[in-house]
Amino acid sequence: MVFLFVLWTSAIGFRLVQLQIIQHSELKNQVERQNQNQDDIIPQRGTIFDRNGSRLACSVPRASVIYSTIEDEPLDIQYSRINKLRRILGLSAEKARSIKSQIKDNDPYIHIKRKIEPEEENIVKKMDLKGVHMVEESKRFYPYGDLASHVIGRVDFSENGVNGAELQYNSLLRGKNGIMLNYKDARRKGYSFRILKQTEPGKDLILSIDETIQYIAAENLKNAVKEAQASWGAIIVSHPPSGEILAMSSFPESNLNEKLIDLNSLFSNKAIHHVFDPGSTFKIVTFSAAIDSNKIPYSETFDCSKGSIRVANKTFTDHHRYDMLSFPEVIIHSSNVGTIQIGQLVGERLLYERIKDFGFGEKTGIELPAEQRGILHPIDQWSRLSLASLSIGYEVSVTALQLLSTVNIIANNGVQIPFTIIKKGSHPELNESGQAVAPRRVLSEKTALQIKDMLKRVVTEGTGRTAQVNGYEAAGKTGTAQKINPETGGYTSGAHTSVFVGFIPADHPALSIIVVIDDPKGLYYGSQVAAPVFRETAIKVLRYMGVPPEAGLARPIIAAQRTDTGKT
Repeated sequence: MVFLFVLWTSAIGFRLVQLQIIQHSELKNQVERQNQNQDDIIPQRGTIFDRNGSRLACSVPRASVIYSTIEDEPLDIQYSRINKLRRILGLSAEKARSIKSQIKDNDPYIHIKRKIEPEEENIVKKMDLKGVHMVEESKRFYPYGDLASHVIGRVDFSENGVNGAELQYNSLLRGKNGIMLNYKDARRKGYSFRILKQTEPGKDLILSIDETIQYIAAENLKNAVKEAQASWGAIIVSHPPSGEILAMSSFPESNLNEKLIDLNSLFSNKAIHHVFDPGSTFKIVTFSAAIDSNKIPYSETFDCSKGSIRVANKTFTDHHRYDMLSFPEVIIHSSNVGTIQIGQLVGERLLYERIKDFGFGEKTGIELPAEQRGILHPIDQWSRLSLASLSIGYEVSVTALQLLSTVNIIANNGVQIPFTIIKKGSHPELNESGQAVAPRRVLSEKTALQIKDMLKRVVTEGTGRTAQVNGYEAAGKTGTAQKINPETGGYTSGAHTSVFVGFIPADHPALSIIVVIDDPKGLYYGSQVAAPVFRETAIKVLRYMGVPPEAGLARPIIAAQRTDTGKT
């Protein structure tokens, strides 16, 4: 017996030594893991401003409703509280079942509904339900709803950017999470907490967008798309000397304060996400190559009297039969027949090199996610039709922003200044593309000035007359391209993309604007549906910016028309 007693006490002594000394640290850590846990603290997200300080996106405080299970209370009593909340907060039957299941499992921290509206918060507080309490979170709010929605983007429920500038600059806007240590008792109920790491609030972002110009452009685009019963539309307004984007809108827009229903709308910024055949607007590239080649005298004339030209097995036609056209008159009247003859003189290699020089087939580098590079086939994949087709803007797919870049090169006398969506000088730490990339000369100044003079005449006497702005000299180009039939893979005469792209005032550009209208019904030429949008936008924006009219340039405004010179 004495021996057994000694053995028993020795075993107990050994166990105590084992627990209190040998395994003390391990057991202590195990208890701490069971009675405490770490949670992230979400920082305040930065605000997005327009160039003048108007808030485009900000985070506002919102309460979230939490329920803590009461272990000693019957489940039916606790369920009754959830049923009361369900009616007030609009909880689905599925959500209510999930909450009741968590109560049954004695979950101490159940999310009933996050980020409720202030009206709902007041009602829940007045109900004063046992086990129900509030925690403060933040919710993204967009003061202008759908304005610039594709540029600004939106965030998910955890305030991480999912598209637009919200995604592009998520790390800047979001800041850095903090860490909170929560202490719990034996029943897993929280009783205290400690902040281990403070949050670092997100930084603000200043866009180059001007809220007023954005509104003007968006409203004009919306009205045009609706009037034309078109599928969609896009408009971009930029400041050529700086490359800053002042407005970028796609119609339809989506209200950023409403729940996202269509995931496809996340990347439906038609200005950079959609590509199309540019049609006659691409003739700017063909003529630039022709002038630089020194193969075609400025005084050269071209026979367009047949109204058509045969290349390989295809006949290309003009919208109107002309006679002899001078080199400038070919682009002024947008003759396909004349332009194809010019393209043939330029040749495949030089035209391809000039297309590449303008940046087609490559992203512009705008600081927005998922920009498309367009489609430009390498020269070794060209067919016998390719030179003719490319000369007039087919067999190449571009974004609206790429096409605007082409016109900006002309506006800047041959120099390409990269686009930026960030207000210049506001965020040197971001190394914005418009500041980080040096301007690049694409055309000689002489060539650019000759093209500019032709584009002025497009507006004063050619297909772009409906883009005239009283008191200002504009330069630009119309375009109307047949769309590809997805069933046949060929171009169809029953659907078109209508475009106008230009800049104003022509000699000292304050604005460049591109308007794209997809598949308009009825009138469909660029001069009829896109050029008037340029005109109306330019009139209002120039007035808003305080750009004074040019002396001696008052002229009557020409309405959209069906006549010969208003058709491409």
